[in-house]
Amino acid sequence: MISIRSALTSAMRSLPLVALAAITMGAQPKPTVPAKVPPAAAAAVAGGLIDINRATPAELEGISGIGKAYAAKIVGGRPYANKAQLVQKNILGAALYEKIKDRIIARQ
Repeated sequence: MISIRSALTSAMRSLPLVALAAITMGAQPKPTVPAKVPPAAAAAVAGGLIDINRATPAELEGISGIGKAYAAKIVGGRPYANKAQLVQKNILGAALYEKIKDRIIARQ
């Protein structure tokens, strides 16, 4: 007959050391599942570029030179066929557009 102690010892030998340490210390191992990103945020910030057609005003304000007023103008002028329409529609000045054009995209 197998004792409970020998059964536990046998079971614990088959566990990875991290799980064994967590069990013996009373800690729960952290899940390795990545945190979910809201679809809107994922669409607005895809590939490091901020999509001016989907970004929230807060995401737009994260771009250097874009404050609340410009963010509101960008959101109010949607949709954009391309990012150059920010200048064509008089949403941004040419100098500011040149400064941020490499950080934005206009996806359809």
